[in-house]
Amino acid sequence: MPIELPTDLTPELVPLSWLIGTWEGAGRLGEGEGDDAHFVQRVEFTHDSTPYLSYRAESWLSDEEGNKLRPLATEQGYWGLDRPLEDADGGPGLIPGDIVPALRTADGVEALRAPEGGFNIVVNIAHPRGVCELYYGNINGPRIELATDMVVRGSNSRDFSAATRMYGLVNGQLFWRWDVAAGGAALAAHASAALTKEA
Repeated sequence: MPIELPTDLTPELVPLSWLIGTWEGAGRLGEGEGDDAHFVQRVEFTHDSTPYLSYRAESWLSDEEGNKLRPLATEQGYWGLDRPLEDADGGPGLIPGDIVPALRTADGVEALRAPEGGFNIVVNIAHPRGVCELYYGNINGPRIELATDMVVRGSNSRDFSAATRMYGLVNGQLFWRWDVAAGGAALAAHASAALTKEA
C-alpha cells in the first residue's frame, strides 16, 4: 500500500506518517490462546499541522466472528518525535508557538536520527479512571517499540505500574502487542491485534 504524505504535514511527522488514518481489526486478550477473550478495535491517527499525531483507540469485546458484544475500553493521546525543546515550540497550555514549525526541513529531521537507527519518540496515552502512560521508544521504518517511563494513577485506579507496546506494519496491516505489569505482577501479555487501514 503506497503511503501518501499530506501536504500540510509538518516535516518532523514524516517518520510517523505511515500511521496516519483509521485502522480496524480484531485481537485477543492475554496470550491470545484458549479461552482468552476476543475484541475488535478501531484506531485513528490524525494530525492538525502541529508536530504531534493525535491518537484514539476504541475497543469492544466480541465473539469469535467479530460481532461486537459490549464496549471494552477507550484511550487517547499524542505521538511525536522525542527532541529538545525549541524556542519555536508552543506551550505550556495556550502559549503559542511560532507559525513556522521548529523543524522546517527533511535535513533538520534527519539530524535527529538515533545512532542505532530510526528516531526516538515520545507517546502519552490517557485512559478513563485516572490512568496516564508516558512512553519513550523508537520508530525505525515500519517498526515501533515503546516502554513506559512513568504510569500515573489516580487514587481510585487499579494497580498498574509499567507497560511495553510494539507495533509493526506487515503486508499493509498494523500488528500490535501490549504487555502490562499490573496487580503486583511482572510484565505479561495483555492484548494483541491485527488492524487493516480503511481506504
